[in-house]
Amino acid sequence: MTWTATGTLNAEAAARHPELVAPAVARGLGLFDAEVAATVGVAEIDPDLADTAAFCERYAVAPEASANCVVVKGKRGGDVRYAACLVLATTRADVNGIVRRRLDVRSASFAPMDEAVALTGMEYGGITPIGLPADWPILVDAAVAAAPEVVIGGGVRGSKLFLPGSALLALPGAELVEGLGRAAG
Repeated sequence: MTWTATGTLNAEAAARHPELVAPAVARGLGLFDAEVAATVGVAEIDPDLADTAAFCERYAVAPEASANCVVVKGKRGGDVRYAACLVLATTRADVNGIVRRRLDVRSASFAPMDEAVALTGMEYGGITPIGLPADWPILVDAAVAAAPEVVIGGGVRGSKLFLPGSALLALPGAELVEGLGRAAG
């Protein structure tokens, strides 16, 4: 497979390089059927350049080809619910509207960094929807799902994954959500 959104990076089949991703991500990749797994590439990057803007600039990757995964925490009374939201890097997740309603909670916000890291088993700045807790909904913006290829985290700051946006819908708990990503600004 040849990945096209890699900019100056050379991606290789992620299934053959589990050492480049977080252990939770390697397990998550193993849940894909062989056809979907073959569409996932991985490339090693400088961990100091994992944040989207720095990554895109250094490796000549278009921001509109990058998707960010954010962990959202919602509360209703004493009940706490989590979800992962995947939106293009050029947009922001509608946490207080769509996500709050989907989780059926009174309040929703980004999960604190230490909590997100502990719950996912991934590094902050590398959190990705692949390998998340099985009971979490993974809300995938329609624009991400429609993208021919997106760049997402590898669970560690030192790698990125490349795959068709539609492959994300094969993840356990994945849901296509129209309008999840709102224009940034």
